[in-house]
Amino acid sequence: MPARSRRLTQAKTDSARRSPCPVSCCLDIVGDRWTLLVVRDLFLGRSRFKDFTASPEAIPTNVLAERLQRLLQHGLVIQAAASEGSKHLGYQLTDKGKALLPVLKAMKNWGLTWERGTKAALH
Repeated sequence: MPARSRRLTQAKTDSARRSPCPVSCCLDIVGDRWTLLVVRDLFLGRSRFKDFTASPEAIPTNVLAERLQRLLQHGLVIQAAASEGSKHLGYQLTDKGKALLPVLKAMKNWGLTWERGTKAALH
């Protein structure tokens, strides 16, 4: 991304922040009820809109569309062909999105330790 575009994107992002606190900024992006579940599904190999709607949490399609747009806007995912030769687009994590893996693993481990009856698909 050209430097000018990065500065404009950064200025837009900075103005939407509640504070410069890094925890607050992270929560502004992924701290709602659904976004980390979409990221989890990307780690589990799901990539297409219909794949995300099949998750057991039953995310509403309008909410899913907004969360995917936010992930795109913040550079956590990109859109790419769902498979080689496919006309359908899917979503892929960027390096920025992949950097959330330790966060998801920590949340998984916390849930397994403290919430009775939980089980994990993310290893």
